[in-house]
Amino acid sequence: MSEEYNAGSIKVLEGLQHVRKRPSMYIGSTGDSGLHHLVFEVVDNSIDEAMAGYCTEIEVIMNMDGSVTVIDNGRGIPVDIHPDLKVSGVEVALTKLNAGGKFEGKVYRVSGGLHGVGVSVVNALSKHLHIKVTREGIVYEQEFERGVPLYPLREIGQASGGRISGTEVTFTPDPEIFESIEFNESLIKPKLKELTYLNKGLKITFRNEREGTVEVFYSENGIKDFINELNENQQVILQEPIYLLEENEGFFLEVAIQYNSGFSSEVLSFVNNIATTEGGTHELGFKMALTKVINDEAAQLKLIKEEEALTGDDVREGLTAIINLRILNPQFEGQTKAKLGNPEIKTRIYNDVKNLLTLYFDRHIDDFKEIIKKATLAQNARIAARKAKELIRRKGALDFSGRLPGKLADCSTNDPKEAEIYIVEGESAGGSAKQGRDRKFQAILPLRGKILNVEKVNMNHALSNQEIKNLITSLGCGIKEDFKAENLRYHKVIIMTDADIDGAHIRTLLLTFFFRYMRGLIENGYLYIAQPPLYRVSLGKSLHYAYSEEELKRILSPLSDPEKAEVQRYKGLGEMDPQQLWETTMDPSRRVIIRTTMREAEEANALFELLMGEKVEPRRKFIEEHAKEVVNLDI
Repeated sequence: MSEEYNAGSIKVLEGLQHVRKRPSMYIGSTGDSGLHHLVFEVVDNSIDEAMAGYCTEIEVIMNMDGSVTVIDNGRGIPVDIHPDLKVSGVEVALTKLNAGGKFEGKVYRVSGGLHGVGVSVVNALSKHLHIKVTREGIVYEQEFERGVPLYPLREIGQASGGRISGTEVTFTPDPEIFESIEFNESLIKPKLKELTYLNKGLKITFRNEREGTVEVFYSENGIKDFINELNENQQVILQEPIYLLEENEGFFLEVAIQYNSGFSSEVLSFVNNIATTEGGTHELGFKMALTKVINDEAAQLKLIKEEEALTGDDVREGLTAIINLRILNPQFEGQTKAKLGNPEIKTRIYNDVKNLLTLYFDRHIDDFKEIIKKATLAQNARIAARKAKELIRRKGALDFSGRLPGKLADCSTNDPKEAEIYIVEGESAGGSAKQGRDRKFQAILPLRGKILNVEKVNMNHALSNQEIKNLITSLGCGIKEDFKAENLRYHKVIIMTDADIDGAHIRTLLLTFFFRYMRGLIENGYLYIAQPPLYRVSLGKSLHYAYSEEELKRILSPLSDPEKAEVQRYKGLGEMDPQQLWETTMDPSRRVIIRTTMREAEEANALFELLMGEKVEPRRKFIEEHAKEVVNLDI
């Protein structure tokens, strides 16, 4: 365990300044993400106690009055007087920015809250914060308003229920700071569940007092349970995930690996419980080791020839992997901590994974043969796809300088920053869009029916599909490793489909295609989804469009006789004439288009796997659970 934890352990780097004036510098935004970030900053302190070996239970409560309470059974923030600042350790932690016991690596060997801004920032951005700390069975409390103490830390009695130590923080976000102060459990629960996977044996209870619901998250097997959940809708090759563990002073690494029958790969990595969504040196070391070991083992078993080495893409096809790393002094790139930069970690992870994985495969030859079978199939498909791409390139289909598809109605501008392309469902809607558009900067590409599901076919098959070839050629930026954002012909790529089940299906197919083949389009913020209206409401000379059921109610509610209004429900884009389509969906001054993020694309891809995958049981379960939510079913 670590050395004694008291007020002297808390090192202060600077005073609490600028937080209320510049909240986005500390929590990213004052919208929903920033609001919910407050919860996770408090929870992270409890998680740090769990990683240090002192906390086994955390409780997160959404209270009736809109506040949130986080309780843990850790050691409790130190209550003694700080030797330099002459106030309690609790007050130092809550009022001084960059104050904490995590900077010297003594009290906490590893920590997620290395920036040390956690509870002090939460305090600064809260209208009211109340903290209770239990140390050696004695309870202390202190309250703050907008970061200012209302009174010094005071003792209020003995702990009940045999409790010896812990921290309880209740805070109410400041409405002067945030756009909304209403918490959403759907933005809290997934993160809490994830934390229990990354800290096996930790129990996190979530209570929603407003709804009267309780949910308990706990995982006995940690990331093995995590990977099984990720692959629950997939046909897995090995039922039992491969699990690797390396642990010593100041270093903890666990890796779970499982292959499925799909063609994509997913590597999730975490450093000190922080999701490194942009990867980093730990992911790079893992991928290098995986490729090296599989090639070495396959060559030793004479399953491949030396000159036919498998590439990283070959060995990762169908791979799901989770990397859970805890280290001292991680160097995150950027304020978001999305990428690990420690150069020495790449070599350390490479060596550890190579040694552990080699040992595993030596003991599980049959498992290895199943994986190598999958990898060599990927290799064959890659070679076939390369030949197909070369053939298509020679014909000009993947070459920006080649001939554009005849179905594309291009715009006149040559400036990609001004240009936008609408990918439109159906020839009829495509015709209306071509007539209604502004030809100077708007291009139209109609699609015939549903495009191919690229999730279930290899690249060779995908590139033989005419609709996909039209898409690739029209955009001009290439695919996969050939993707070049600078060659993109339009900086707004807008998916425009009907507002019905078929339209949603086509939209998801397109999202899946872009997610798998042109990920840079999403990462650079070039992909959008159009929002056509659901209703046209006319009353006398006045005309309104409603984009949702709620908006329709708002339009009709002020009318003395709503039945006199003529309400037309659009079943498809083809029902709108060119002028209506321009006014409602394509006019930049009036339209609504939604930029697609990587998270939304991943969610669409996961839902598509569920609804269109090989496993029937998860699909049936989803339909049973959501059947009552269906409205306006078109039979």
